[in-house]
Formats: sequence, structure tokens, C-alpha cells
Amino acid sequence: MVALLSARRFHGFVAFVAFALLAVAFYMEYQMGLEPCPLCMLQRIAFFCVGVMSLLSALTQSVKVRKTCAWIVTLLSLIGAALAIRHLYLQSLPTDQLPACLPGLSYMFEVFPWQEIMQAMVMGTGECGEVHWTLFGISIPGWTLLAFIGMATVNIVIALRAGKKTSF
Repeated sequence: MVALLSARRFHGFVAFVAFALLAVAFYMEYQMGLEPCPLCMLQRIAFFCVGVMSLLSALTQSVKVRKTCAWIVTLLSLIGAALAIRHLYLQSLPTDQLPACLPGLSYMFEVFPWQEIMQAMVMGTGECGEVHWTLFGISIPGWTLLAFIGMATVNIVIALRAGKKTSF
């Protein structure tokens, strides 16, 4: 039982979950036709970074590297959670209070400075306020918020217990 609860296995599981959530996001985009908004794209980037750092931690033997990775994954998860909260806030606004919709990202990269593009992505746009899909009454950013909170919680425990003789 002790071997099943190792930090390496938990980080391997977190990496698997992060990459599985990305696969679901790409399935929803390319098979279901749900176009991602700017906040969705930033949440995808956060999941990718969480997955890479968790995989790095799962593959290393060093407790010090694993503890550092756990804190980095915690920070990335909290950033992802903040993006999801902003997304949920935009979805709760009445239509007339939503920010203006912007042109496509490819056009924005050609015309606008990168600072304005990043600000628009983080603040969200009108399309971020639309709810296209729910499961049990919870929208996509609601589910990503739950995933980010779970990943942050697991990694805080791993970081605090790293280097101790306990199994976790």
C-alpha cells in the first residue's frame, strides 16, 4: 500500500490527468466543433505546463527536484484556477455586460502588440461568456477549476512532505 502512494506515482497520475484533459479539449474542438475562446486556450497552456512539470517530477529520482516541481505545479494550478474563475465570472454576466468580441487570434498576432493580445486573452472576450457545453450543470471552466484545485491540493501535500520518510 505504501508504494501506491508515492509522490512519483501521484505526479505520474497528475501528468496523465493533465494530458487526458488536453485530449478531451482537442476532441471537443475538432470533433464536437466547440471553438475555444482565449481563456480556454490559456487554461490549455496551464494544463500542458502542469503535465510537463508533473511528468518531469515522476521521472526524476531527486527528492529536491520533486519538491521544486510540486511547488511549480501548485503555482501553475493556481494560475489555471484563477483563469477558470475569471472564465466563470464572464459566463455569469448578462449578455449586455460582456466585453466586446475581438478578431481572431491570427489577425491579432499580425496587427496588435503582444502586450495587448495577452491582456485581451487574460481578461477574456465576449465569446468567453458563452456556455456551449455542460455536464451535470457545470460548464467547461467549472470542471477545469475543479481539476486545477485538485492538482494544486495534491502538489501542496507532496511539496510539504517531500524528503520525509513517509510514503507521500
